[in-house]
Amino acid sequence: MNANPAQLEDAMSLMLSRQKAVFTAARPEPLSTRRDRIERCIALLKAHGEELAAAMSADFGHRNRELGMMADIVPSISFAKYCIKNMSRWSRAERRGAPFPLGLLGARAELRYEPKGVIGIVAPWNFPVGLTMAPLAQALAAGNRAMLKPSEFTERTSELMAELIAKFFSEDEIGVVLGGPEVGAAFCALPFDHLLFTGATSIGRHVLHAAADNLVPVTLELGGKSPTIVGRTADMDRAADRIAMGKMMNSGQICLAPDYLLIPEELENRAIEAVVASASAMYPTLLRNDDHTSVINTRHRDRLRDLVTEAVGKGAEAIEVNPANEDFAGSNGNKLPLTILRNVTDDMKVMQDEIFGPVLPVKTYRAMGEAIDYINAHDRPLGLYYFGEDAREREEVLTRTISGGVTINDVMFHFSAHELPFGGIGASGMGSYHGPEGFRTFSHARSVYRQPGIDVAKLAGLKPPYGKTIQRTIGAGLK
Repeated sequence: MNANPAQLEDAMSLMLSRQKAVFTAARPEPLSTRRDRIERCIALLKAHGEELAAAMSADFGHRNRELGMMADIVPSISFAKYCIKNMSRWSRAERRGAPFPLGLLGARAELRYEPKGVIGIVAPWNFPVGLTMAPLAQALAAGNRAMLKPSEFTERTSELMAELIAKFFSEDEIGVVLGGPEVGAAFCALPFDHLLFTGATSIGRHVLHAAADNLVPVTLELGGKSPTIVGRTADMDRAADRIAMGKMMNSGQICLAPDYLLIPEELENRAIEAVVASASAMYPTLLRNDDHTSVINTRHRDRLRDLVTEAVGKGAEAIEVNPANEDFAGSNGNKLPLTILRNVTDDMKVMQDEIFGPVLPVKTYRAMGEAIDYINAHDRPLGLYYFGEDAREREEVLTRTISGGVTINDVMFHFSAHELPFGGIGASGMGSYHGPEGFRTFSHARSVYRQPGIDVAKLAGLKPPYGKTIQRTIGAGLK
């Protein structure tokens, strides 16, 4: 669906109403129908993955084809297969206990996971296919219909996805809405049965406000400043290699990218040297290197440059990792080198805002408690990363901090574990998908209680006129 803003709100409302009506009329749909829809998602990705990867590269200015396939297409297929494998188990009713003595008298209680109806999915630009298709697969596994709002920043990819979805699905199953911020705001204000938004925390607040008017339950997958703690027992070269890879993947345009490092003060020089060496080995050149992703647009590139300039103006030291001494200022593209910042302070914007690019601030600590206190004094992050072999220290980090998820001795990899729920907490989000918890996100947990034939109310003395029987029942309850 693509129209001018004046027409679009009515068209979106009509699409939603039609999907809700068809959903209701089709109930109950068998698991085979859900399976068929997910299999069509897989068929779409297999048949058109290369086209989608090319569209993503064009939208970014440059994004490696292999990255598009390995970060967007292949994981989406893998996750869709995971949903097919597990949805029968996820959807089984659960027996629950009935209160004593009703269970002995024949009462039964169960919990059924039923589809909610129509799920709205607002996808971001950084992984425009993967962060659309993964939640879509789980929403379909739960038996729902869906409406998708892909990002306007990846225009070619969004248009291609709309074309392909229309080829593989009826609009009553999955509809796609294209447009800019005004369209996105109207989309989020629709009375969905559930809304999933992936994007910036600042936008997430507006999404929550828009959904509140219709009491729409919301899952917010946001971001924040994911800290990376390097302990004294860490293998420094291995840690630096994994940090550099995580920070430079997609040019750091990942909600889970390591946002800043916390390093023991005596190891700061060694850690920075190791990160520089690892990044240089992976990216010996940058401007014409097919492996190096461009920043999404000029506005975002300039924002990242301004973060560095402002930090340096306030006393930070900038270390630009540019092994071939290329001229980025003279380039007409949006690629940027990795810039490491030392001596950062909290009054710098780079330590206040999510970076979402190849800029890596470094802070030092003397004792682990100091690093933990720093993390706890700020918004709860989406991801937290710890490198080290000290089991006691690792548990101290785990038990004294709060974050959406954690990866030990690497960065971001907890997202790749299908069985683990993925989501944030506080300013980094609410709710989750992935794992059985994701299926439940898109399901209504419906309580079903079956009363026995015996007159329970009379037996307990609940029927007026009240007398000695109800006094005995009250007395028993107070013991």
